[in-house]
Amino acid sequence: MPRYVIERDLPGAGLLPAEELRAISRKSCEVLEELGPQVQWLQSYVTADKVYCIYVAPNEDLIREHARMGGFPANRIAEVHAVIDPVTAE
Repeated sequence: MPRYVIERDLPGAGLLPAEELRAISRKSCEVLEELGPQVQWLQSYVTADKVYCIYVAPNEDLIREHARMGGFPANRIAEVHAVIDPVTAE
């Protein structure tokens, strides 16, 4: 199943308190439950003004539907074609 990186523009994301991040996470999980098991959220990285999320889904349309239902921005969605790490160099 394809893996996607979703870039969400969220000014001040890095300053959000844990309570607000928890609420965002809960909302995401609620929407994922509604969409069913074909869409999975693996993890997210919060930076100063963006959140980068890693999802597994059969297509980009379901990623966009998750964003729409949750009220989340999905400014850029890119399908992952390969994963590399230090072991790749060996």
